[in-house]
Amino acid sequence: MPKPVLSEKEVMQILSQTEHYGQRGIRDRAIMEVYYASGIRRLELSKLRLSDIDFEQFQLRVNQGKGFRDRYVPIAKRACFWIYKYLKEVRQTLSNEQSEDILFLANNGQPFRASQLSELVAKYIKLANIQKSGACNQYRHAAATHMVDNGAYIRHVQEFLGHADLSTTQVYVHVSMAKLKEVYGKTHPAANIKK
Repeated sequence: MPKPVLSEKEVMQILSQTEHYGQRGIRDRAIMEVYYASGIRRLELSKLRLSDIDFEQFQLRVNQGKGFRDRYVPIAKRACFWIYKYLKEVRQTLSNEQSEDILFLANNGQPFRASQLSELVAKYIKLANIQKSGACNQYRHAAATHMVDNGAYIRHVQEFLGHADLSTTQVYVHVSMAKLKEVYGKTHPAANIKK
């Protein structure tokens, strides 16, 4: 089962920790914004290429995701802003002959390894002092949960996450107790009976 889900406020609290890390913080913020905005997996993020971001359509292309399936996912304007800022201010300072056209580069100019991405995200979660552990998957889980909490159909979330089977999505998406109580109060006949 996934770890306790980050609230929207906690996601913002974590993202704001990057302000203290200069250029690397800009890159790290862009990475975490992409995780949250797109719900992609860490391996998918590590393989993103410069041409996979469509700033006009606000979407990104995931090539050879899990199950070797390609897909497009929408991405928020805020995430695009941070990607653009990273591209203009930071990427060229990290780039070298081994960088190719990989979007996000580690400090050595090479693509991130999965473990490096986990360490990076876990560091910011810890810095935010929110008493929840985890790393990259926390953003994927939070994105799916927040979408459901805000009215998304589970089938749309399945497509967004790139799950082949709906049962995978159902296990992954945590409906908050507040949202469950709200829906219960509106829909369950017993909840609407006056004393």
